[in-house]
Amino acid sequence: MDNKMKNIDQLIKETLSKEEAKFYDDLDEQNLLEMLGGLFNTKHRWLMIMMNITTVVAFGILIYCSIQFLNTDDTNELIKWFAGGGICIIIMGMTKLFAWMQMDKNALLREIKRLELQVSSIAGKIS
Repeated sequence: MDNKMKNIDQLIKETLSKEEAKFYDDLDEQNLLEMLGGLFNTKHRWLMIMMNITTVVAFGILIYCSIQFLNTDDTNELIKWFAGGGICIIIMGMTKLFAWMQMDKNALLREIKRLELQVSSIAGKIS
């Protein structure tokens, strides 16, 4: 199966111009670090920066709530500090979930571009 994919990729590259072949190579699969870096190369870079700052602040508040939770004996205070820590965990989880969804979206867009390039290559061969 892997051999067939390499053959198909080679056939596609042969039909493309040098610029198109370079673009096709840039659309190759990325590893996790490249996908994380790709989050900061989009129009919504500012949003990702703000979400990372929010995550760090929420983590700091979670640490503070955990320390206060362990240092109190009053039941009402325990509930308040536990609720504060729970909210921080939810905030951190939601920001990470958003980042993973953005990475998935970028991967899907990259695959769609590859398909468009392959279709245009086949259309160029036919006509």
